[in-house]
Amino acid sequence: MTADSDTRVQRLAFWGIPLALGVMGLKLVAWWLTGSVALLSDGMESTVNVVAAVIAYFVVRYARKPADHDHPYGHHKAEYLSAVLEGVLIVIAALLILQEAIDALAHPSVLVAPVTGLAINAMAAVINFVWARILIGVGRSHRSPALLADGQHIMSDVVTSVGVLLGLILVVYTGYAILDPLLAIVVALNIIWQGWKVISHSVDGLMDKAVEPGEVEAIKAAIAAHSAGSLNVHYLRTRRAGAVTFVGFDLVVPGDMTVAQSHVICDRLEVAIRQVQPGARITIHVEPEDEEAHGDRVTVEETRQ
Repeated sequence: MTADSDTRVQRLAFWGIPLALGVMGLKLVAWWLTGSVALLSDGMESTVNVVAAVIAYFVVRYARKPADHDHPYGHHKAEYLSAVLEGVLIVIAALLILQEAIDALAHPSVLVAPVTGLAINAMAAVINFVWARILIGVGRSHRSPALLADGQHIMSDVVTSVGVLLGLILVVYTGYAILDPLLAIVVALNIIWQGWKVISHSVDGLMDKAVEPGEVEAIKAAIAAHSAGSLNVHYLRTRRAGAVTFVGFDLVVPGDMTVAQSHVICDRLEVAIRQVQPGARITIHVEPEDEEAHGDRVTVEETRQ
């Protein structure tokens, strides 16, 4: 990742803090005006956005620190920790919403000033939608798990807000106050599901899950197209840590090939792989054919298929 890319990611993470505070304020004002439990649940989810934005900012800065003696592979996985924590906070917020909604089922109340409250909440939803699109786009293009998780969570918040607005419009027109806490329960269950998705995706990153199958095929194709002089490749493995992809494999060469000749092939392969995986960290173990390990192997001929 370039310095300009780092700067953009960190700048977005920073501006997420005041924006999350502003959106939370709007939603809490909407709840205060109407007394709606559903709007309270929407506002409580936004408090998670504030905490998550603060965590994301500091974690993004830490994750982009250069490798050091204690962390020779860098600090990239810190972003996954941030995403896991955000997922946990989402679930906790949902449980608190459930408690409020269940309590309100026994004593549903009529909404006060519904038009003003719903208009304010709609404004907050629009702001969140624009911001979520920006975060998701930058998170994907710059491979930032923290920004991506934050954007996906905010987008789920938008879906929640739209559902709340439609439901409360129904409450206003029907006069059935019981729909308000019932709607809050539905919102809470959806938030739990979104939190689980954030956690599971981030845990995959912490567990060194391989890159997507399509990316693996692109790496194989790059190896096949630029491995002239070698015999085959085996033990191909990949993993992603934040913004960085790690690729490793064993390259089998003729037994009489010199170190310099094999090094030329390795350099050519590294350039080719980085064309399909920019910034990849590549480890190639060169083996002479008479010491080739047996087992899981991807031959050069197979990668050409």
